[in-house]
Amino acid sequence: MFHAPPHFLNGRPPAPAGDPEFSVPVIDLAGARDDHDPEDASAKWGFFQIVNHGVPTSTQNKIKAGTHRFFNQDAEAKKEYFRAEPMSKVVYTSNYGLYTAPVAYWSDVILFNMAPEPPEPEQIPACIRENVQEFSEEISKVGGLMFELLSEALGLASNHLKEEMGCAEGMGLACNYYPHCPQPELALGITHHTDIGFITVLSQDHVGGLQVVHRGHWVDVPPVPEALVVNIGDMLQLISNDKFKSVEHRVIVNNVEPRVSTVCSFGNGFMLKSRMYGPIKELLSEENPPIYREISIEEFFFKSYKKGFDGNSYLPQLKL
Repeated sequence: MFHAPPHFLNGRPPAPAGDPEFSVPVIDLAGARDDHDPEDASAKWGFFQIVNHGVPTSTQNKIKAGTHRFFNQDAEAKKEYFRAEPMSKVVYTSNYGLYTAPVAYWSDVILFNMAPEPPEPEQIPACIRENVQEFSEEISKVGGLMFELLSEALGLASNHLKEEMGCAEGMGLACNYYPHCPQPELALGITHHTDIGFITVLSQDHVGGLQVVHRGHWVDVPPVPEALVVNIGDMLQLISNDKFKSVEHRVIVNNVEPRVSTVCSFGNGFMLKSRMYGPIKELLSEENPPIYREISIEEFFFKSYKKGFDGNSYLPQLKL
């Protein structure tokens, strides 16, 4: 059940080694307002790394250590958090998407719906509780800053995405654990997919394995000390009317050591149900007509999950 079909593993070639055209952008937020790096990276790549983001290295290290502590417990200690219902405030699951994906993933995850209504402290496992709370607080600041920079990149007021569109109101946090795999050439930590929300901010460890599609090739997203990874989600591609790109990515596994990552997705549709989203009207003109119809965030998330984790975005279904 863990053996991925050949087209999942080898559907695209790896990027040419050493080619600077296939180097994931790294943006220094200390000078991000003085150049067009966020705009270019969001439009051309949909994926980039950020440094000088303000999240202490100790905060990143503690959430990684907490993730290892949780997943290194025995099954008895973890089972009280096991849920099949993703709307729960805290959800532990082995092999997320097992019943909707075409192949089983070599990964475990514990999910926390942190905003707009966070879980009670006692609902979070004690071994990771303080780490989750601290990391969520810090990463929400980064999310707010990114929405300001992306608003400006779209030619809008800096508060447009965050305040006018409510893009930062919902946040889900996922602590991912990818065990070492005896036959990594036959399995995937998670198959190719796009993210559903507005943006995702990720802290990865030193192991590596995250890959993104760029110009038809798989490109490694190498761990950069202290950096965070940011990628554009489907909902931001929709409201930017294809100005920013939500791109496919995946995680490959290894046979040496486990990998952990902490992923924060802004735009948690389970908590923000009725709000309608479509291409931002200020971006539209005769030369740039709307590409997508409006949709509620609840419907978009529900239909994205209902179709299953098949590696395909639901966005094409919304084209006018």
